[in-house]
Amino acid sequence: MAKFLIGLITGVALVFLAIGLFVLLLLRFQSKPPDIADNSVLVLRLQGDIPEKPPLELPAIFGQGGGGLTIANVWMALRKAAADSRIKAVVLEPEDLSIGWARLEELRADVEQFRKSGKPVFAYLRAPGTREYYVALAADHIYLGPAEPLMLKGLRAESMSFKNTLDKIGVSVEVEHAGKYKDFGDMFTRADMSPETREVLNSVVDDLYGNLVARIAAARKKSPEEVRAIIDSGPFTATQALKAGLVDELRFEDEVWTAISFPLGGAPKKVSIGAYASVPAASVGLQGKSRIALVVGEGDIVRGDSGDNGSGETTLTSYGFDKVLSRVANDSTIKGAIVRIDSPGGEVTASDEIWRQMNLLSKKKPTVISMSDMAASGGYYMAMTGDPIVAYAGTLTGSIGVVYGKPNLHGLYDKLGITKNSILRGKHADIDSDYTPLSQEERVILRQGIDESYHDFVSKVATARHRGFDDIEQLAQGRVWLGSQAVSRGLVDQLGGLDAAMDLVKKKAGIPAGERVTVEMYPEPTSILDMLLKRSSSESLLEARLAGVFGGMPFHAWMKGGFLRLMPYWVDAH
Repeated sequence: MAKFLIGLITGVALVFLAIGLFVLLLLRFQSKPPDIADNSVLVLRLQGDIPEKPPLELPAIFGQGGGGLTIANVWMALRKAAADSRIKAVVLEPEDLSIGWARLEELRADVEQFRKSGKPVFAYLRAPGTREYYVALAADHIYLGPAEPLMLKGLRAESMSFKNTLDKIGVSVEVEHAGKYKDFGDMFTRADMSPETREVLNSVVDDLYGNLVARIAAARKKSPEEVRAIIDSGPFTATQALKAGLVDELRFEDEVWTAISFPLGGAPKKVSIGAYASVPAASVGLQGKSRIALVVGEGDIVRGDSGDNGSGETTLTSYGFDKVLSRVANDSTIKGAIVRIDSPGGEVTASDEIWRQMNLLSKKKPTVISMSDMAASGGYYMAMTGDPIVAYAGTLTGSIGVVYGKPNLHGLYDKLGITKNSILRGKHADIDSDYTPLSQEERVILRQGIDESYHDFVSKVATARHRGFDDIEQLAQGRVWLGSQAVSRGLVDQLGGLDAAMDLVKKKAGIPAGERVTVEMYPEPTSILDMLLKRSSSESLLEARLAGVFGGMPFHAWMKGGFLRLMPYWVDAH
């Protein structure tokens, strides 16, 4: 027994010693700003998802150091590079991007803003699709590999239905919603598009396609009619893309760098965007005495738990995000706040809690709302503070509506030989049971709750947008709008990105337009130590897997049940 205890104590001691050594090692290898040589070129390699919120931050021992790229990282890096005399040019390398059209527009606009410094931008494309090509349009010169296809072929929006599958396994989904366009649940209850969904998706694709055509026409000096005809003949081989005037030269990558070296007066030093992001803004004269908070709210809206702090959650939890907003509101050194929203909405209660905290922030700090790929349903609701709202032409917003849904698995249980026996106290105790359908009386009860929540939503929008209830109700009904459509209808104030939001918040805060400011990101990146100390969530892992299978749909919110302010469908135009 004594030997066992000694062994146990020794084992525990060794574990703690190993953890301590690991922590010291992490601290020892913390990332340091790189030394930037003269005649450097910033290599902007953009791949996969580029989120709004900072992901896990890894120390240099694991590679390059620093956290993964965010949209704000790229925005700040290009602003620094424009002012940095050591950076002579940017080489843009977008590949396999999986971001929405609003974030694409931000990247494109950031590159165009950098070009105003007089420094050139070169784009090198590897098997580009429409997204990669859209970003590359901001460059002075576009290179394409001699054997690389250009998959520019127009836009396509698809909807997926599971009704026939659910019928086969004996599952039904019962849905109640307010607003004729709030057709959340259609993927489970019908096998085709509703007329309302088809109407909205046609308008969305029309506007996105028109914007794409206009951008290509302006960048490649062609008429919109010429561009439409060119796209209709795609996709293209590299030779065909060159002949159509879509790219400037066909070269291998090493040949591109040789070509770049001549105008730059010699072989340049390559600096990756990941490394350059850690260069202090003060080192290039961009640090200012006034501090502006850039607060990111990203993901589907849920309550979360009391331990959330807004940093590491994969969703937008009211517990965590409210803490972040409160910190910013109560920090006397912060002169203004930009709240950046990328959310399809979620739980009604959580949306309400965030809405309240957003309004408390607005009372204490000059605030501007910046919408990313989407700020719809609950994501739009939380923005109703009365402050200026800036959105991109391709932002998905609006979707002012409320929905309730629950699965009925009785048929599936029958197929599996499973029975459920219940003892009830209360006439509607099984209203949320997955074994019983909704009765007509229960539907009436749910409708009353949905209608009340919907009326509250429309009222809050009307108050914040200084409009009448009836005016907003005509634009509501659960309909999704693009930013280009929402601005003309008064749901947002102007089109633009982070630069436009910064100009507005400086004006509200009384900061001169030309004065430099210090931008502080909230929430801060999560370190690997924070991740190790925070409990993991098997539920989040399950939801991440489901989202991967079903195209990124916000499973977290609707798996919780109850009343939801959630987008009616997922839009991913290819």
